[in-house]
Amino acid sequence: MTATPWVADALCAEIDPDLFMPEKGAKGREDTRAAIAVCQQCPVQAACLEYALVNDVRYGIWGGQSAQDRDRDRPTA
Repeated sequence: MTATPWVADALCAEIDPDLFMPEKGAKGREDTRAAIAVCQQCPVQAACLEYALVNDVRYGIWGGQSAQDRDRDRPTA
């Protein structure tokens, strides 16, 4: 994994990390809405999402997207 200097500016660093890690089996946007709302206000949202996509992060909310969102948006080789 690459260095992540943008993390120092991430809003999630100031919030309970459990918010960004929904329970296994969580269904739909209701379970992730609060975390995504934080991401939408975050100055490093794009860098966070890029990190998750490049590093194939498979769990949690990153850059305002769930793992399912990232799977859908991940470029194919």
